[in-house]
Amino acid sequence: MSERGHTGRLVGGRFELLDRLGSGGMGTVWRARDLGLDREVAIKEVRPADAALYEHNPALAAQQRERVLRESRALARLQHPNVVSIYQILEVEGSPYPWIVMELVRGSSLQDRLRHGALTPQEAARIGRGVLGALRAAHAAGIHHRDVKPANVLLRPEGGAVLTDFGIAALRDSTTLTATGEVIGSPEYIAPERLHGDETRTASDLWSLAMLLYVAVEGYHPLRRASTMATLAAVMTEPVPPPRRAGPLTPALTATLVADPAARPNGEQLDLMLAAAEAGAVAQPAPYQPPAGPAPYQPGPDTGAAGRKRAVAWAGVATLATSAVVATVIALIMSRVPGEGGAAGNGSPGTRTAGVPQVSVSTAPTAAPTAPATDGTAQEDLLTPRGARAAVAALTKEMGGSKVSELDIYADHASATAPTKAVKNGFDSFTYRGGTVTRDGPDGVDEDRAVLDLKAVNWDALPALWKRAEKELGVDKPTARYLAVETDIIDGTASMSFYLADDYGGAYLKANLNGEVIELYAR
Repeated sequence: MSERGHTGRLVGGRFELLDRLGSGGMGTVWRARDLGLDREVAIKEVRPADAALYEHNPALAAQQRERVLRESRALARLQHPNVVSIYQILEVEGSPYPWIVMELVRGSSLQDRLRHGALTPQEAARIGRGVLGALRAAHAAGIHHRDVKPANVLLRPEGGAVLTDFGIAALRDSTTLTATGEVIGSPEYIAPERLHGDETRTASDLWSLAMLLYVAVEGYHPLRRASTMATLAAVMTEPVPPPRRAGPLTPALTATLVADPAARPNGEQLDLMLAAAEAGAVAQPAPYQPPAGPAPYQPGPDTGAAGRKRAVAWAGVATLATSAVVATVIALIMSRVPGEGGAAGNGSPGTRTAGVPQVSVSTAPTAAPTAPATDGTAQEDLLTPRGARAAVAALTKEMGGSKVSELDIYADHASATAPTKAVKNGFDSFTYRGGTVTRDGPDGVDEDRAVLDLKAVNWDALPALWKRAEKELGVDKPTARYLAVETDIIDGTASMSFYLADDYGGAYLKANLNGEVIELYAR
């Protein structure tokens, strides 16, 4: 962390820029002081490297600005311990781009840590699980990172991993890519299918994570070549050699670093493998057998072919594991966790047998699950008018009022952020699940945070809005859905957003509190 300094520059009349922390393809990050709350924050000036393209094209500049705002709003809803929190989005006079105010993470990056030597497999697995948790939360919200690399993983002083620059690379659309010929992401960590033009896969972020962990334990990048073009060619065409120092992490790396994204483990499967590695289960890799020749990746394989490829890939992983523990974990994953995707599964709580994590995952659709209430009866689907009213009634009683800054409703639980009387301009977080409300704790102090009254929401409009979302958003078989009732970060306008997501991303419909559609953000 650089020493405290003063540039004398104020952003938004409130944030004093102290010193520059770094810069990249999508702008510059500053350490700043929030003069209103007397705390230090990170603030990012969003400015694309190809900004000249927008200066003489107002329509393209407006589209880029809307993408930044839409993505940042989605990121601001990602309340996850392994994701850098977004506090505010600023419109700054004289700047065509917004500024994003974020949590300032004290600590160094994983890239800095690796300059002092490689990690043990257990250390890497622990960090990997933290980053994976961030990715799974984002994937469930329809957000792809597209630039997972050591420089974007921050390590808190207590050891926790935080993924930053979340979604910033995803703001670059295909027209910009075509116009500039620029690769979105870091060449050494980009997944091969993305070089073939396939930007739809959550599995692409998992490849990048696995390559990050490979580098962390082996101490070198297996596909780095003398030039960027040679590196990209190697990523596209060459198999990744098996790791030599990864020990119990070997099965996770070998399973994920395969060319076909359909053959990789999904987020839940990968987490189980990383958990086994973190626990120290030892797996000795089999002798390396060079492949006959790399087969180029073909986007969009048919379901049958994908299933056969997955079976072959998992069989290859099993041959690597001589440890009975790791072999058992892989067998459980193969038999009980179907499909590929980023959204969290809806299985029952995991159990442990002889130290081995086990899962039981339902193959039923996750569109409208129910959960048992505390009295043993089936809980109403909260995404219906009756279910939403039940959750709101319980939350209102516990919160001491019906005003919130946001309310997120899923089929089986809801979370709310509401003003508190304990601290001026303070907010608390609450969760409703199974008929019971719990106070999760303080959510911070923010004098600028707008609130809305849940009494003003037309809950009877939910069925029609969900029906329209299912018809027009282009997500035919959603694996995750939720409703966000919230206030706009910039102007405080209240709205409802109906989100649908599957393994390839998400989309949402936005309506006012009366149920009138404002805008659709289709796939």
